[in-house]
Amino acid sequence: MAVGGVSAQLRASAGPLSFTRLKWASFTHSCVYLALLVCAFAAGNPEPLTFVLGLSHGLLWIAMSLTCIAAARLRVVSLRLAVAVAVLGGIGPFFGSYEFIREQRQRQPR
Repeated sequence: MAVGGVSAQLRASAGPLSFTRLKWASFTHSCVYLALLVCAFAAGNPEPLTFVLGLSHGLLWIAMSLTCIAAARLRVVSLRLAVAVAVLGGIGPFFGSYEFIREQRQRQPR
């Protein structure tokens, strides 16, 4: 067993799933959502841009939810972070981005 009770084989099975990649995907999702909010409320709801941004947000939320749940099972991210992305991410992906920053700060040695 490795540090934290996670075997090296389990870590290796994560493949391309990494904390850093998921963090940047979450930040990208937050930017898409912010653009959607600006487009829908401040720019007068221009179509088809609002549709494209809304569809992108929905698909990113589904992908991030499934990926973070899998990453939590592989011990790449905490369960708290996975729940924040999966449950609160549909309402506002900023919750997930905040949790990535919080968890990254917790992981850093003091």
